[in-house]
Amino acid sequence: MNIVLLGAPGAGKGTQAAIVSQRLGLPHIASGDLFRQALEEKSELGLLAKSYMEKGALVPDEITVQMILQRISASDCDSGCIFDGFPRTVGQAEALGKALTDQGKAIDKVIYIKVAEGELLKRLSGRWLCRKCQTPYHTVSSPPRVPGKCDKCGGDLYQRPDDTEETVKERLKVYFAQTTPLLDYYRRENKLAEVNGKLGIEAVAEQIINALEPGGRIE
Repeated sequence: MNIVLLGAPGAGKGTQAAIVSQRLGLPHIASGDLFRQALEEKSELGLLAKSYMEKGALVPDEITVQMILQRISASDCDSGCIFDGFPRTVGQAEALGKALTDQGKAIDKVIYIKVAEGELLKRLSGRWLCRKCQTPYHTVSSPPRVPGKCDKCGGDLYQRPDDTEETVKERLKVYFAQTTPLLDYYRRENKLAEVNGKLGIEAVAEQIINALEPGGRIE
């Protein structure tokens, strides 16, 4: 079974991909990890991707798809895999679908971890880090005992530029603009299932597993 996990920043997609990967015994393929590995290994595709990134240009879909195809050609993907972070757009979905069809494969299920924008904003803009030891905190779910100070080393806490409220709002705006057409695309193919991402980690994982069962609810 080839599965795509979709979810906005802060929806817990990476966490759920890791859980489902372990539960089903399927490899977890994160496009970001593939890019980092290709760059570190200075592979042909990695160097090609780097040439675009150095110019500040988007890496063409065909290069990303080729990286994905190289990875899923490995024997551990014979029974399927879980895609995390790809596809991001309808164009990427179409390119991936065509490439898989050429290999006699297909995307079987697409799971969208749905979380309201207000909740995502609260999750993402509440993150803080210790300047000394980098221990993460969250103003709601895991606040420090003393405001602004690390429990472990007493260091000052700071917020990364991409975790400020205005930056988070812009990130979410871009994500939803890209993803809404992608959800419609997979819904038309009758492959989309939505799960409630506001629940606890284990509850969300159970929803995903249930949606992947034969006859699992598709919305």
